[in-house]
Parts: sequence; structure tokens; C-alpha cells
Amino acid sequence: MPDRDALLLFLATGLALNLTPGPDMLYVAARSASEGRGAGVASALGIAAGTLVHIALVAFGLAALLAAVPVAYTIVRLAGAAYLVYLGVRALWRPSALAERALAPASRWAVFRQGVVTNVLNPKVALFFLAFLPQFVDPARGSAALQVLALGLLFDTSGTIVNLAVALGASGAAGRLRRSARAAQLLERATGALFVALGVRLALAGRR
Repeated sequence: MPDRDALLLFLATGLALNLTPGPDMLYVAARSASEGRGAGVASALGIAAGTLVHIALVAFGLAALLAAVPVAYTIVRLAGAAYLVYLGVRALWRPSALAERALAPASRWAVFRQGVVTNVLNPKVALFFLAFLPQFVDPARGSAALQVLALGLLFDTSGTIVNLAVALGASGAAGRLRRSARAAQLLERATGALFVALGVRLALAGRR
């Protein structure tokens, strides 16, 4: 691990980054608003699990492949964009809020898996960690891979706490709207549209 001052700087920087609204936060907020607190929490935990995959990729050098091979980066990026668009289109086309009440809600395990896939298929997360985490690694303090893993876990923990807070806040605010069938239907459609927009944004983002 880095020394105390570097670690404090890392924690402060990581918290600031995690508090900045981004695709993961928007995804959790949308899921919480449309499907409730449980779905939001499951999404936040799914994203946390997906982030662990990116951290492992950076720690063991595999993320460098995405940076070095444009085709690999493009394939992963487009797959992630397609998955988000799929989730959005499905939300837009499923039955109205009134009909949905008669159906069983999506299982928390399914929502968790979708959060994992959404995060893993965003190569920008891997490239972010590839650029960010090594800046705080001190070669004189032992294995660089272990330091990256430890720093990544701290960053992921901070991000998960923020996303869980977003899930609780968004679900509470949306709960009042869901009492109205019309508002619930509009909320559902807005969530679908947001997923589609996130997918299109990822598809067009390139390496910027």
C-alpha cells in the first residue's frame, strides 16, 4: 500500500470521482426508480461485482490488451452498448404499469446479473483503472499487483456505498410517483429511454 499521505489523497480522489454522476450511478438510479429499492440495491451490488473484474484485469495486466488492440476494445464497447439498448427497448415495450402489477417482479438475482454484465462490458472502466490505480502504487512497498487489488477494493467499496445511497434515495422519491398508475408508466418508459441513451452514448464514445 502507498504511504499515509498518498493513501489519503487516493481516498479523497476516489470519493470525489464516485460522487460524480456517471453511467453506473444513472443505471442504479433508473433501476431503483422503476423497480424499487431492492432492484436498486441489487444493481449497485452487481456493478460492484463487475468492478472487481476490471480491477483484476488491471492487476494482472489484461486490461492493457484493450488499450493496445483497438479491435478488442471496439468489440467489448459495442457489446456493452447493445446490452444496454436491449434492456432499454425491453423496458419500453413491456406491458403498462397497470398490467405489470399482475406480473412477478424480476428476481433480484437477475437484476444483479444485469448490473454485472452492464459494468463488465464497459471497457472504459478497465481503461480508467489502468490509468488511475498505478499512479498510487509504490514499487518499494511490495507487489504492484497486490497494491492495485487493494486500492481497487477501496475504490470499489467507496463507489458501492455511494451507489447504495443513490438506490435508497431514488427508490424513496419514486415510490410516491408509483402510487399513480400513469406516473408509474411514464417512469418505466423514461427508464427504458435512459438505458437506450446510455447504450448509444457508449457506442459512440470511442476512446475519448
